[in-house]
Amino acid sequence: MRTWLAAALLGGLVLAALAANSPVAKSNGIVDVPSKHSVDETVDRVKSILQAKGVTLFAVIDHSGEAGKVGMTMRPTKLLIFGSPKAGTPVMLAAPSIAIDLPLKILVWEAPDGRVWISYNSPQYLKDRHALPAALLPNIAVVGALAAEAGE
Repeated sequence: MRTWLAAALLGGLVLAALAANSPVAKSNGIVDVPSKHSVDETVDRVKSILQAKGVTLFAVIDHSGEAGKVGMTMRPTKLLIFGSPKAGTPVMLAAPSIAIDLPLKILVWEAPDGRVWISYNSPQYLKDRHALPAALLPNIAVVGALAAEAGE
């Protein structure tokens, strides 16, 4: 019963976050959520949320910064790689191929029109791609609530 309650609560949070931010789901499994902040502010918000929740931030890759190092210009674009072995390990045990998509990732980027977006792999897409049992979907679905909170 505890697992059902946790899944129901998480599902409600994810649905509320999705409705509030009107994410755009693409056919390739990527979900885009608008951010009300700059790329750097959004990245800082993601970091703070992860830290508050005790989730490990493995890396931040500054694609635009690296482009600048080789003399190329790129709009601000940063990738955050994060996860929790407690949540991720059962997922990988059930569907080993999902390890290619884990740890979870959030891409924060600026579009040509200046709007900032938070993009991530749809948990449903990952579930379908790797035949993940539905009971383990909540382990990766937290990415949607995280993106929604960071964008507010």
